[in-house]
Amino acid sequence: MGRNRSKRYEASMANRPVDKVSIKDAVAALKSFGTGKFDQTVDLVMHLGIDPRQAEQALRGSIAMPHGIGQTRKVIAFCEEADVEKAIEAGAAEAGGDELIKKIQDGWTDFDVAVATPGMMKSVSKLGRVLGPTGKMPSPKAGTVAPDVGKMVKEYVAGKVEYRNDEGGNLHVPVGKMSFDEQKLIENIEMFVKYIKKIKPPSAKGVYMKRVCISGTMTPSVELDAQ
Repeated sequence: MGRNRSKRYEASMANRPVDKVSIKDAVAALKSFGTGKFDQTVDLVMHLGIDPRQAEQALRGSIAMPHGIGQTRKVIAFCEEADVEKAIEAGAAEAGGDELIKKIQDGWTDFDVAVATPGMMKSVSKLGRVLGPTGKMPSPKAGTVAPDVGKMVKEYVAGKVEYRNDEGGNLHVPVGKMSFDEQKLIENIEMFVKYIKKIKPPSAKGVYMKRVCISGTMTPSVELDAQ
């Protein structure tokens, strides 16, 4: 069964670049599609020449975009009692230890990001089955486990982005909003692409960046010439 497309989407499909274009031209094309009634998120998708089955080729971490991503995130913090006030002041929706862990065990998962201090991870590890499948489990590799809980909370509330390749070797991250100035979108995209190039796994063979695209929540994608 075919998917029903809006007239706006069909018009955008007819006018989008057929070939790969520069980041600047891709952003201009995306902005030309219009935003409709709401401010769409701009997503960047990268299909990489990595073997996700090999641990040394898996890409996971976090990064703060130069201009943020245009949204705040609901962050919780697993921390010692002495750090609870610091976490709340930094913007955490919830902060604490055993009581917060039990609340999640009882089924509460209404948050976007969970951070933790290293000393809490032994207790937090029991939440692996709950938070692991949703990608919300705190992890040193993802940058969500560190001693300075206030700093972590502040960064993630402001829109620090976690990235993690899927089973197909793809990375999918938000890079801003359609309402952003073109230059801000360009700089966010350029920074992330440059960063991913920099952390290419030494054991990855062949073409590393196979396909890189940007799209709005409700727009066609535009392929970037990101080599």
